Amino acid sequence: MPKVTVLPSGKSVEVAPGSTLLAAITASGESFATKCTSGACSGECHVFVHDGRRSLSKTKREEHAKLDTIVGVGSKSRLACQALLGEEDVSVELLSFASG
Repeated sequence: MPKVTVLPSGKSVEVAPGSTLLAAITASGESFATKCTSGACSGECHVFVHDGRRSLSKTKREEHAKLDTIVGVGSKSRLACQALLGEEDVSVELLSFASG
């Protein structure tokens, strides 16, 4: 099972492949306020993925469209509610400026 490490706290958790980054962050015990629900992304779960990006699911059109509306997006940006974990370990940074 892949391990997800949440930065800057360093908390980590092992989760099943196919889980969302959002589920992994929540399972780590990290406080992460978001209004994202299944099928209704608010964009508040914008994170930077530092390691393991290639193991994540491909970014779909809906995620690209939402990222285009968010300030501070970069090449490491993903929406935690939409990115599915693969087999590799991932490190993800929670962003203080994330907003939808």
